[in-house]
Amino acid sequence: MKPLKHSLSRRAALKTLALIGSAALLHPVANAQTATPRPRLLTVQPPGANQPVAPGYRNPAALPQLELGIPEVEKLEYASNGFIEVAHAVILEPTGRAGTQVDLSLAQATVAAAFKARPSFNEVDVSVYNSGSYDGFGGPAPRLTASVPRARLEEFLKLEPGGVSTYDRLWINPNLMPQGARRKPQEDFGMKAPVYYGPPDELRGQQVKQLSAQLSGGVRGGLYFHGNPSLPMAALSFDDAPHPLFEPLLLDSLRRSGVKATFFCIGRNAAHYPYFVRDMVGAGHEIGNHTYHHVRLPPLSEGDVRDELELCNKVLRGITGQPVRYFRPPGGDYSKATLRIASSLGLTTTFWTDDPADFDNPGDAVLESRLTRKLQAGGIVLLHDNVLQSIQVLPAFLSVAKKRQIALTTVGKLDASDGRQ
Repeated sequence: MKPLKHSLSRRAALKTLALIGSAALLHPVANAQTATPRPRLLTVQPPGANQPVAPGYRNPAALPQLELGIPEVEKLEYASNGFIEVAHAVILEPTGRAGTQVDLSLAQATVAAAFKARPSFNEVDVSVYNSGSYDGFGGPAPRLTASVPRARLEEFLKLEPGGVSTYDRLWINPNLMPQGARRKPQEDFGMKAPVYYGPPDELRGQQVKQLSAQLSGGVRGGLYFHGNPSLPMAALSFDDAPHPLFEPLLLDSLRRSGVKATFFCIGRNAAHYPYFVRDMVGAGHEIGNHTYHHVRLPPLSEGDVRDELELCNKVLRGITGQPVRYFRPPGGDYSKATLRIASSLGLTTTFWTDDPADFDNPGDAVLESRLTRKLQAGGIVLLHDNVLQSIQVLPAFLSVAKKRQIALTTVGKLDASDGRQ
């Protein structure tokens, strides 16, 4: 059945929004000093509704690059979280020379040259692609990826093709990646509310569940909008993981703070960089489902929606050995079918209360202000693991949360605190 795309009547919409707006002031959050009104949620909207967007969208600042003099290295970018410096090299190799020996040799030469050229690197990661099919991150799969912390450089350089399995931070494409139509990933820009695809009565039902969740917290009908507002806890979550340049920086920042988070992983990213997913779990973080290709789900057939969720679950379980419990639809777009399929797979569909639109790259000061302004007990913070500004403002945000006596944790821990489990 084709999803209906229509809005509430103006009177009904205003009545619903007024109810939600006034209700948001009924339960103030007690911080360390004084009680302040809780920020209003961005209410679930119908498709095509005017969304509040962050002003002044801008492209991210160009990352510094290092020239190595190796013709096959398309680019080598690097970044820092203020404590460690990490590089990622994209290597494009002529298809006619495909083979583990060639891929590994190029990766080893690139890593060795990078560490020599810039001794401040703590880690160098590489992704080797076919030069003829390369279409950027999220395009056709790489042939080989590897992560090389400085402490393991010598071990990596000694690897032979027959012994690559002994190095746990290397992935080789088995040429058994899922076939069929490859769905192009979509990016999210601007601060926005979740969007429900369905008739007006269903939309109103979603808004009522959202309001009820804001008032008392908890999972309702397979949806998680808000945690328990009476407990000084909030969930910290990152979408689109893992990314080969930014993941080590983010994990290092979280380790230094002692904070655990939920990473909503794109299945194909996790499949190509499994060692970062293992790093997350090893550090005590939680792994969630963000579909396999990062595509909007409502326009897809129910069979394709199930494939997106099942395939992502399969990849994540295969890496971690653990079941996946939480799911976040890309862009916040969902429908009755989305909820039904997610529920049948044991997934709770999870949204947010605090979206600072970090993908807009608004600048560190603006991003930090948005984060702290929306921080609330029972809230769910939405950031992206591949936005450098988010990594840069994270320590200050975590410090603010600590001063307000709001403990940041995983979605699962926030959910469990509700007392319904």
